[in-house]
Amino acid sequence: MADVPTDSLLHQRFPELADTLPYLRLGTAPTPIRPLDVGTGVRLWCKDDSAYGDGGWGGNKVRKLEWLLPEAHRRGARTILTVGGTGTNWGLATALYGRAHGIGTVLALVDQPVDEHVRAQLERLANSGATLHFTHTKRQTLLRAPWLYLRHTLGRKRPYFLPVGGSSPIGALGYVEGALELAAQIDAGILAEPSHIVTAVGSGGTAAGLALGLRLAGLRTRVIGVVVNDSLPLDAAHIIGLAQRAERLLRSRGARFAPTGLRPADVTMTTDWLGPGYGHPTPAAAAAANRAAHDGLRLEPVYTAKALAALLHLDTTGEFGTGPVLFLNTYGPR
Repeated sequence: MADVPTDSLLHQRFPELADTLPYLRLGTAPTPIRPLDVGTGVRLWCKDDSAYGDGGWGGNKVRKLEWLLPEAHRRGARTILTVGGTGTNWGLATALYGRAHGIGTVLALVDQPVDEHVRAQLERLANSGATLHFTHTKRQTLLRAPWLYLRHTLGRKRPYFLPVGGSSPIGALGYVEGALELAAQIDAGILAEPSHIVTAVGSGGTAAGLALGLRLAGLRTRVIGVVVNDSLPLDAAHIIGLAQRAERLLRSRGARFAPTGLRPADVTMTTDWLGPGYGHPTPAAAAAANRAAHDGLRLEPVYTAKALAALLHLDTTGEFGTGPVLFLNTYGPR
């Protein structure tokens, strides 16, 4: 596997960002890419970001935190205030990595269907050092947000508020970095340029970062986002809107590059695999997880199994042509 330096590929591409956009490496790069044998008609590959993260919890959330935790320090914040479901991987990663780097975490938790994964996650959250507020519904979370913000202001140190999944423009830089890493692996001959990359979409930051990063890297790979959350607007317009805000952020911090011209038509979002709603299992996802397990890949029912189920179906429809197609595994169990 090609070596990727431990500093940020985004900083290497735009050295002018080094003094304005801090970065903290939290995992070992690059994450592995390998063929995945799940019986598809195209050559399917997996970039396994479950391997990313050097402590506590892995997956795509850690890439976001590499930019968000330094930004919290830059702002002088002692606490991150954020939101997630009761089975939140984002909240757990924030609590664990934040604690390791001197940032406290306050979580407003919205109810989701309770299964074995959620019960285990709640136990992990209880032991993570985070302050938990069970706000139960999206409406109650919005109503209580001002109180939570004031409650956790420490003197003049205000909390750094982050949306669900850390999917802010700065958080999206995690997968700008991920796309640049993928480009380096393609250049090194690990795989040919994929025609598509398929990922689960729960809050939009991963898909938005990929869309921007692939353009910056000069790749033509198309993002297919499998929407697994029915409580947020996650259509192509919103995903590209977040990517455009991340692009403007880079410029505002000093990066100089030609406009990417990203448009909603540049990505595909599908809600066909959501099922009854966020956190609800589906038979197709369970079948996809079982097929992946035979190839040594662990998926979970909320995000990644639904994304693989979509990929397997789209393969049968000829959506991908001859491939190769890359599946991004964003789950980070430890």
